[in-house]
Order: sequence, then C-alpha cells, then structure tokens
Amino acid sequence: MPGRKTALKQVIDMKKLLYPTCAFAVVAGLLGASSLAAESPAGVVNFGKFTKPTNGELVEINLNGATIAMATQLVGKGRPELAEALSGLHSLRVNVIGLDDQNREEIVARVQTVRGELEGAGWQKIVSVQEKREDVGIFLKARGKEAIEGLVVTVLDGHKEAVLINVAGDLRIDKLAAVAEKFNLGALKQAVEALVKQAPGAPPKE
Repeated sequence: MPGRKTALKQVIDMKKLLYPTCAFAVVAGLLGASSLAAESPAGVVNFGKFTKPTNGELVEINLNGATIAMATQLVGKGRPELAEALSGLHSLRVNVIGLDDQNREEIVARVQTVRGELEGAGWQKIVSVQEKREDVGIFLKARGKEAIEGLVVTVLDGHKEAVLINVAGDLRIDKLAAVAEKFNLGALKQAVEALVKQAPGAPPKE
C-alpha cells in the first residue's frame, strides 16, 4: 500500500496545521474538560484520559460541536478552506502520547483494547498495516451507503509514540475527503479510497 509507512508523519503534519490557528488557541484552555459522556453522538469514541510520560510528550486536542463552531467562525475569513473542512464535524479528538519504559506496555494495551471494542461494536476496519515497527489500524462507522458517522485512526510507531484520532460527524465521502486533504492526513485518504471502491457503481477491480 503506497505511502502507508508515512502514516504517523502525516498525523503529526496535521497537528502542525492545527496549532497555528486562533481556534485551537481558544481550545487549549478547554483541554482539561471531562471526557464525553456515554450518550455522546454516534461516531464519538472515548479513549479515556492519558498521563504525560516521564520522558516524552502528551498532546491532546478535544473539540466538540460548540468549540468546532467557534473555531469555524474564528478561522473562516483567514482560512476559509479550513473552516469548510471543520464545518461538517461534530467532534474531533487527537491524542499523541510519547512512549517510554514506564507507559509503553499500558498504552499499547490501551490501543489494542480500543481496536477490539470498535470491532465488537460493528465498526469496519478498512486499513490494517503491521510492518516492521509500524502498526496502523483505521476504522469507520458508516450509516447507509454514503454517510460516515465516525472515523478512528490508531497508530503505534515502534517504541516512540502512539497516536489516536477520532473524527465524528455527518460526513459524506466527499466531505471526508476534504478533511483528509486539508489536514494532510494520508491514512484518512486511504480510508476514503477504500470507501470509494466499495461504493455502488464503482469500477470493477482489474
């Protein structure tokens, strides 16, 4: 699968895209808020709370409907393409956890648990990569033939980092593709490609 070994880099590129915006500066003060409740909208996944590792970083971005609406307004004039990508989202969560000897076993187990729970809840695993030190799993929750309710990207980058991303909303394939393009998220682009191939009327495989 071309480009799959750069999945983590593309996730980190997304972080770099998000940080400079005024919207995410506003959100920074909200990161201590409690996790979403069990009655959260379809497509929202609660990864739980993470503790900063002794040696490494902990990055958390957690946007809900209200903060996404605020972010869309704040970036709308200066970055209309980013505002358009955000407009279809109900929730966006990004966790980047540095791994060290103290937390590696726990975090790897947490990621594996998340994947198992998603599959048990009927989410579709559309990308699975286990190559050398990289372990990537991408899951979608669909509603009907075209609508996407949720996306989860899970990445274990060897002994360095774990990345968990959850995007939820009333997303059509074209909207999901726009989010992937604007955030430069290659793993999500692969998910969109997989969905396009499964869509009714798609060209037969050669």
